Parts: sequence; structure tokens; C-alpha cells
Amino acid sequence: MKPHISRRDVLQAAGAVALAPAPVPAAEIPGPRREGPNTPKICLEMGGGGLAAGGIDDAGIRRVKQLGVDYVLTGGPRMPWKEEDLRATRDKLKAGGITLFNMMIGGFPNTIYGRPGRDEEIDKVRQSIRAAGKAGLPVIEYNFYAHRIVEGYYEEAGRAGSSYTAFDYEKVKDLPPLEREGAHNLEEMWANISYFLKAVIPVCDEAGVRMALHPNDPPAPVSRGSQQIMGTVAGWKKLISIVNSPANGITFDCGVTREMGDNPVEVAKYFASRDRINHVHFRNVRVRKPYENYAEVFIDEGQNDMFAVMKELVRNKYRRTIYPEHPRALDYDREHPGFKATYPGGGGYAAFCFNVGFARAMQLAALEAV
Repeated sequence: MKPHISRRDVLQAAGAVALAPAPVPAAEIPGPRREGPNTPKICLEMGGGGLAAGGIDDAGIRRVKQLGVDYVLTGGPRMPWKEEDLRATRDKLKAGGITLFNMMIGGFPNTIYGRPGRDEEIDKVRQSIRAAGKAGLPVIEYNFYAHRIVEGYYEEAGRAGSSYTAFDYEKVKDLPPLEREGAHNLEEMWANISYFLKAVIPVCDEAGVRMALHPNDPPAPVSRGSQQIMGTVAGWKKLISIVNSPANGITFDCGVTREMGDNPVEVAKYFASRDRINHVHFRNVRVRKPYENYAEVFIDEGQNDMFAVMKELVRNKYRRTIYPEHPRALDYDREHPGFKATYPGGGGYAAFCFNVGFARAMQLAALEAV
């Protein structure tokens, strides 16, 4: 039986619609300047990764857009990438009002360790770069770890029952090398990445794509017998000198910077003023011993002056993505069925809401202040 709708109900509904305020165009919204083509861009991860804020589907797009985020990064497919596959992902996101800005590439262990077969891997990387350029992808992120000693992570109690991701090198400093990786010194690793960069950066320049190398995280002195090229700021500086191109840049991680005992404001200025920051990881830490013992904490309670970092990026006209990553563990996330932390003490979507809100406020305030 259909419900009875009276004339009075119809008039009340019409009146409510008439009284609802019309959306205010972005250009007319008062207050700080808004995010745009020439400003830093807050981003989140999408896809199947453990830190993804949503899948690349309608529901995932809604989750990201509801936070006011218009730019995302994703993990990449198997190499070699194909233009049509990248375009399909880009177009799916674009239809929902989201720009794909950064994609992670991997799958070249022979290149990292200087083994036979690296030339074939590098050729696939070059094919992938060309495909990215044709598909309009601005940035490709990558790692060059001899080993990433995540075995040293553990969960530490945080404020009001939340959790932090902590690291203690003492727990793992004597772990032996893994057979599939071996042990490698700095000279080897610098030779291997130099070979890689000299082969791929000229292709990036032609394709209009930038590379962003993530620093060693954790920045342990030795990781299962291997030294780490990106475990010091001096190493970051050496990296960008190997091939002199803005395409040869870094992922500036202000958390790792403090973990190494350095001031992220000064480090941001050095690399941003040289146009060598191609992606940013925006997070805070408390360091008990540089390189060896620290905890990743909420943005608002660590040793980094996060607002000063944001202002330095704005001051140096940085206009690529800023990822407020590594969400802390909150009860709301942990109570959801199926939730699984990527790192000990890590969180999910609710914690990303906090990160994004905090980063957005700093971004807009910095745009107004600088």
C-alpha cells in the first residue's frame, strides 16, 4: 500500500528545497587561498595496498573525495607498464574528480644488487617511464633498499590507548643477511644506483616524468649486513648529484629526516630550493636515539615543527603531492571487522581523516602566511 502524501507534505518539501543554501563557488569561499595547480597538493593512497584509503572503485573514490582530497598515488602494475593500462586507471579516477599523480614502481632486484639480468629489468623500467609519460603520470616513486629492516618495528602505547609504530635497532642489529639478498657495502650500492640512474633519467627527461626515491626507512646503520645509501642526508645529496636533472629527485620524508637526527625544515629548504623534491611524506616522530630508537607519533605531538616544514615547502614553490602517511592506531579503526594494520601500531581510514585534516589546515595557513 502506497503511503499517503498530503498537499501539506508537498509544500513543506518544496519550501525546504527553496530555503537550502546554494553551493558557494570555490573562488568565493572566504579565508586562506585554496589548493591549486601551483600549490602543494594533499594526497592519499588508493588501490590494494595496506595503507590505501580506498580501492579504485566508486566506493573508494567517495571515501577519498569526502575528505576533500583530489590527488592520489597507487602501486603500479607489473613491469613493463603499458600506456593503455595506466590510462584506464587514470580515467577511472578522473571520472570521480581525482587526479592520479604518483605511482610506485618495483620489481628490479637484479638492478639493486648488480646481478646478471639488470639490463633487461632496466629496459622494462624505461618502457614503463615512456608509458607513464604518454598517460600523463607526473611522478614515479621507487625504493632502492639492499634490505629494509622492518623486523625492528614494534607497537608502543600512545595517547589515550592509541598506538604508535616504534623502532629499536638493538632488537635487530645482529640479524644475518638473507640468502636472496646477500650483504652489500656502500660502494656497491652507489655503483648500482648510478648505473640505474644514468640509464633511466634521460628517458624521464624525454617523457616529462619525475622519479622520487624514498629514503631508507628505518634508517638503520646496517640492515641485515648491508649498508644503506639513502640512510643519511649526505646520501640524499649525493643521489641528486649523480644525474643533474629535476627528474632525479627524492621523496622527502620529514619523519625519516628527524629519525636521522636532522632538522626537516633545513633539509626541506635544501632540496626544495633545488627543485629536487618530487613527493613528500608528511609525518612526525619522537626520537630517543638517532637512527636507532624512535616512535612514529601523531602529527601534532612529535619533535618536528610540521607547520614550519609546510611553510618551507610553500616558500620554495613546491607544487607536487604531500602524503600525510602512517596513520596511528585508533580504537575506531581497530574495532572494524577485517582491519589489519600495515605496521605494528598502525591505523586506517579514521586515522587518515585526522592526518588529512591536520595537513590541510597547515597547507592553507601556510599559503596565507608565506
